[in-house]
Amino acid sequence: MTQNEAIRSLQTEVTRLRQENQDLHDELTLLRASVRAVRVLQELIDTLSPEVDVLTWIDELLSSALAAVGAQDGSLILLDEEKSELVFAVVHGEARGQLSGHRMPLGEGIAGWVAENRMPEILQDPRGDSRFSPMVDEMLGFRTRSIACVPLVAGDRVLGVIEAINKGSDRDFTVQDQDLMMVVAQLAAMGISRAESFVEES
Repeated sequence: MTQNEAIRSLQTEVTRLRQENQDLHDELTLLRASVRAVRVLQELIDTLSPEVDVLTWIDELLSSALAAVGAQDGSLILLDEEKSELVFAVVHGEARGQLSGHRMPLGEGIAGWVAENRMPEILQDPRGDSRFSPMVDEMLGFRTRSIACVPLVAGDRVLGVIEAINKGSDRDFTVQDQDLMMVVAQLAAMGISRAESFVEES
């Protein structure tokens, strides 16, 4: 190996190590954000009382969930059991103003499939999936690039789903993100069930 080849090889290795270091730094930053978000979620559960506004509480919960997986857009969608419809109770991101309160039939889209089947789902290319409904994207002029969606389940009841859209920095949602969202969903389901019991007691 000539001196020039050795220098080029060394430069390539330095570049690779820098990128690897940056990737590790990014992962550590996300991990720290996830830990903070879960801590906030636990604190939110502890603060839930009959005096707390449930929608405000759900809004804070969704914000923590999205922070935990590094997404800015997402929704907490509740099931209206009487009408078999999913209702966008709280929305974060670009679609917040237009999508809040929007309804769709249970079973429609990825969120509907997750609610109906009680199974989490991650899609890196949702438009290539037959279950994906482009209606919301078309209505809002939005482009869904990736989805992580988990069910909200309390006992034998499905309460709805939490959906994170388009992870930041064009990264893919991971199985670890899904696991974290499942923990968030469990906490959310506990909180929503507790809020329902407050209403029944009043």
